[in-house]
Amino acid sequence: MLKYSLAVLIIATFAFASLSAQQLSPIHQPTLTPQNSGTSEGLIAVSPVNPQVVWASGRGGTFTVTTDGGQTWNAGVVPGAEALQFRDVQGFSASVAYLMSIGTSGDPTDFRIYKTVDGGATWTEQFVNQNPNAFYDCFAFWTPMRGIAHSDSVNGVFPDLRTTDGTNWLDISGNMPPALPGEFSFAASGTCVTTQGGQNAWIGTGGASVARILATRDGGDTWNAYDTPLVVGPSAGIFTVAFRNPWNGIAGGGDLDPNDPNSADTAISSDGGVTWTLTNPPPVTGAIFGLSYVGQKGDGGGNDGRSVVITANDGGAAWTPDEGTTWYTLPGVSGFWAVAFASPKAGWLVGTDGRILKISF
Repeated sequence: MLKYSLAVLIIATFAFASLSAQQLSPIHQPTLTPQNSGTSEGLIAVSPVNPQVVWASGRGGTFTVTTDGGQTWNAGVVPGAEALQFRDVQGFSASVAYLMSIGTSGDPTDFRIYKTVDGGATWTEQFVNQNPNAFYDCFAFWTPMRGIAHSDSVNGVFPDLRTTDGTNWLDISGNMPPALPGEFSFAASGTCVTTQGGQNAWIGTGGASVARILATRDGGDTWNAYDTPLVVGPSAGIFTVAFRNPWNGIAGGGDLDPNDPNSADTAISSDGGVTWTLTNPPPVTGAIFGLSYVGQKGDGGGNDGRSVVITANDGGAAWTPDEGTTWYTLPGVSGFWAVAFASPKAGWLVGTDGRILKISF
């Protein structure tokens, strides 16, 4: 659920053997290179397939894709989705990608899932929501055929979905843990749910008496719910979560309430999301919209602890070389909503007015 103006934070975490950040002298700031997205629509989510192929999505039914590392981006609008916002995107190749939409009209059918198999030339509508109280925030995939989509709770139940064939989305609400009163998630950057390996997934929640992580180890058949120490409230909780292996992960959040600008917080887990410990607070304001490990899961880069976190609008951005003990700001970076990496040398931030920054460590 995202009914407020959002803020995004970027956290980049580097592990250099046993060296602490203080021993690393000097600290090398990443290189930031603006790119032309081909659109002026606000971009909300980004999904690198590899250092060359990247998909991004956003407002006005817009998607954009590059096949040359961002030197050129080709933007388009999905027919029939012109009034929708694509709050999440998942790319698998230059040809295959999925989009998830929300709307602003209050029509429950604005929550949809689309798929292309021809590089965005045509899109197939795979799912159209019919639940009048559902609010689908994000989705994530293990493979091109296997993924899950997460919604805010409805009458104490999460009406989540799963596909096992890349085509049909089936209700798995009966597999989910009971929801707390008022519990929902945030459609901030498409990262309120993350997957890892072939069976693991984690979902971050907010809006209730405690911010929780919902976790599965068997591809969504069964789930457990774990409490976290992140900030809670009617407009607060976990916005974004990432895991670099089955056990080590980081979650980011905050409060959308403008009267609480210093609410941004992150927590880390070393036991698969069962227990969480707050890190030092990042030097940003507003809620943390998105975070990403610097290496893609499974490529070696994502398994060494490096990650990036961003806050949307004017909240600033920062990175950490040691998973939240030490923080460094990214000077002049603001207005970005999402961040993701294909490799340490190839990451992308996307945000307002179609802006894209390539980030390289």
